[in-house]
Amino acid sequence: MTSYPVVAQESTSTAHIELDGYRLFQIWASDMFSADQRATDINRVLAEVVAAGEVREVSIAERSELPVIEIDGRYILTVTERDAPGGVNPRERSEFIRQRLEGAFARAQRQRQPQYVTQMVLVSAGLGGLAIAAHLLLGWLWQHKLRQLLPNSALDPESRKPLPGVALFLRTTLLLTRVGLWLFVLSTVLDFFPLTRVWRRRTIDLLSTSLASPIIPLADNTYSVVDLLVLLLMFLGLVSLARSVQGLLRNRILQVTGISRSAQSAIAMMVNYLLVFIGALVLLQIWGLDLSSLAIFASVLGVGIGLGLQGIAKEFVSGLVLIFERPIQIGHFIEVEGLKGTVERINVRSTEVRTLDQVSIIVPNSRFLESDVINWSYGNPMSRLQIPVGVAYGSNSSEVRAALIDAARSHPNVLAEPSPSVFFTDFGDSALNFTLLVWVNEPQRQPVIKSDLNFRIETVLRHRGIEIPFPQRDLHVRSGQLPLDLPPELTQSLVQLSQSLDAWLSQQTSSSDGRTTPTQLKSNLQDKPSPPESVRVIDPESENPASG
Repeated sequence: MTSYPVVAQESTSTAHIELDGYRLFQIWASDMFSADQRATDINRVLAEVVAAGEVREVSIAERSELPVIEIDGRYILTVTERDAPGGVNPRERSEFIRQRLEGAFARAQRQRQPQYVTQMVLVSAGLGGLAIAAHLLLGWLWQHKLRQLLPNSALDPESRKPLPGVALFLRTTLLLTRVGLWLFVLSTVLDFFPLTRVWRRRTIDLLSTSLASPIIPLADNTYSVVDLLVLLLMFLGLVSLARSVQGLLRNRILQVTGISRSAQSAIAMMVNYLLVFIGALVLLQIWGLDLSSLAIFASVLGVGIGLGLQGIAKEFVSGLVLIFERPIQIGHFIEVEGLKGTVERINVRSTEVRTLDQVSIIVPNSRFLESDVINWSYGNPMSRLQIPVGVAYGSNSSEVRAALIDAARSHPNVLAEPSPSVFFTDFGDSALNFTLLVWVNEPQRQPVIKSDLNFRIETVLRHRGIEIPFPQRDLHVRSGQLPLDLPPELTQSLVQLSQSLDAWLSQQTSSSDGRTTPTQLKSNLQDKPSPPESVRVIDPESENPASG
């Protein structure tokens, strides 16, 4: 660990002399002024000299037997014994400082010329274009080339995609590479111009001072933001390494043992969490963190889990029960709360189920313990399908049974043993109801098999002349009066029409030209033939159908 008190002491005893963002040399504290006070005055004078115009001469004078740096006769710095460390005498040190100042002034005057500014603007634009091209090239290499170089142990055996831990590491590496590229280009462009260079230097100094300063005291040590970032990166690396080991165990080593996929996944998962737990303890110990100092934090965390994190703790415990008790396993076809699908992955908090529509659904583990779960693959994957069929009244039930058995036996996914069977369930309102029972050993294909059997049944029944009926209903018509509420205007119009009709009938009756009278018309209507046999008239008194 870095000794921060020493760093703090050095930062107050020395300071840098800078011009246009370039560090020229170091100075130390004198008897009367600190290093920071001396550096602040010298840097201010150098900036004023450069802003005033061309520098003619940087000379060394001698006062009180000590060399003094002057610029065009203006006092800059007295070089003392403290400013010349390492056995160098003050005069040699002053000559070095003079040469550094002359070079800095010449560079400052050159970089303020219009030709230099124009040239650097063009170079900056070129660097920006190169950075964009490199940014796109990195993405193309990661998408098309880097995945092809990955070993098989880093790929999922089914989808041939990188494992989650490997994919996370690759994405993080790509992101950091792109960020580093743009930071490098930005820093290079800012370094071209004096003003931006000064602000870049101040920003870097501010960040380095803020991030490296101890802010978190813990036990006997203090930690800065940089220390925490390094610890976080090491922990992320540990998690990525543990996931890679988990994938290697599940896809390479455990496959040789011949144990089931669910057991392989459970062992690999437990190894992953064990490595993360032990690695985290080792990292904290190496970092100098006494784990006993975390007792208060652990107690607070326990209270938080008991109060605010009950749901997460519930799912975690449910996941452990599923992993060790194994009521459902990877590859099982299940049905829970109307959701049907194949179990793809069992984690400590949730389970991934892939439905028949190839949609992955994340189901909380507690639902498998609190709800009724149908596991079609548990123990024996063989299951029975029930297919209801209705035929018209008058059909030969033996022929219907034979037709359904033939349709079932012709399907390749229907098991011969146990053999298909047909039950005559009941007499329906419009049909004779049968149920075809078949056995299959592919639960996930139940909808497809049912659909195929329905197609085959319809074809077989149609070829054998067995009718599949449609629903029929009898309509009972009773005599009586139907009350109607009519508007007064319509009632008056109907009365007038009735009176006019009575008057017309009276005129027709009084005539003796041999026309049909109303009495004869009524008799003729009663002598009409009865309805055809296809129409049934229901006697309202007896409720029995009678032929008209």
